[in-house]
Amino acid sequence: MIFIIESGSTKSDWVLIDNKNNQSFYTTMGFNPYFHSSEFIEKEIKRNDPIIDVSEQITNVYFFGAGCSSAELNEIIHSGLSQVFQNAKIHVDHDLVACAYSTYDGDPGISCIIGTGSNSCYFDGVNLIEEIPALGYILGDEGSGSYFGKYLLSSFLYHKLPEDINSTFVERYGLSKDEIIDSVYKKPNPNVYIASFMPFVVEHKDHSFFKQKIIQGLESFMEVHVCCYSNYKDTPIHFVGSLSAILEKELREAASRYDISISSIIPKPITGLVNYHLKYVIKDEVV
Repeated sequence: MIFIIESGSTKSDWVLIDNKNNQSFYTTMGFNPYFHSSEFIEKEIKRNDPIIDVSEQITNVYFFGAGCSSAELNEIIHSGLSQVFQNAKIHVDHDLVACAYSTYDGDPGISCIIGTGSNSCYFDGVNLIEEIPALGYILGDEGSGSYFGKYLLSSFLYHKLPEDINSTFVERYGLSKDEIIDSVYKKPNPNVYIASFMPFVVEHKDHSFFKQKIIQGLESFMEVHVCCYSNYKDTPIHFVGSLSAILEKELREAASRYDISISSIIPKPITGLVNYHLKYVIKDEVV
C-alpha cells in the first residue's frame, strides 16, 4: 500500500493506493518544515485514525510539500513521517515538483502554483527548472492568498478600507490591532493566518477597492514567475491551486496583458499527481 501526499501550507491531500482501482482519500492540515517540527508532524498525523489504521501496511510514502526545498528541511518532514510509517520508504520533495508532475501531459510546460503561496517551474518530463526562487510570504508569493491577505489586513489597520468593506470586516471578524499583530508575529503559521482572509477578498473581488489590486497582484505573478522563462509565449502554461481556479477570470485577464495563453487551471493537483505516479513511478508496484 502506498500513500501519495500533496501538502500546501494550509492543508494536505492524501491518497492511499492499494491497487489502481482501489484508492482512498484523506485530508489533514498542511505540514511545512519552516513552521512545523518532526515531533509536531508525527503527533498531528497520529490524530487521524483512518491513516494510523493502515500505517503498518504502507510500503512507500511520497510526500510533496510547501517549504520542502532543501535536504535539511526535507529531513524534518522525513523524520516525522518515519515515526508514523515505520515500515515504509519515505520520499520527500517540493510542492513545485508535485505541481509539475500533476500538469505533465507528455509535453514540456510551465507549471504555476497559486494558493496560500505562489511559485512556478519549467518541466520537460525529465528536468525541472525553477528560474526564480520562491521568497515566501514576506518577500514574495505574488498573487497568492497571503499576498492579498496582507493587503486586506494592512488596509484595515491603516484605516484605508472603504466604509462598507470596513464595517463588514469588523462585523465578521471583530479583530483588534493587537490580535492581528499577535497572530502575525507571535503565533505559529502566520502565512496561513494571513491567507485565511482570502475568502473575504474573494467575496468582495468585484468591489472597486479590490478589483484592480487583484489584477495587479496576478500581473506581478506573471511578470516575476512566468515571463522569467524565455520561451513562455511558446510553451503551455498550467496553473494549480484553489485560488487560481477561484480567480480564473482575473487570472486570464492578467495573463492576456502579457500575451500569456493559459493551457489549464487545476484546483487540486492531487489527482494529476496520482496519475503521474501510476504511469511513471509506481507502475510496477500496483496492479
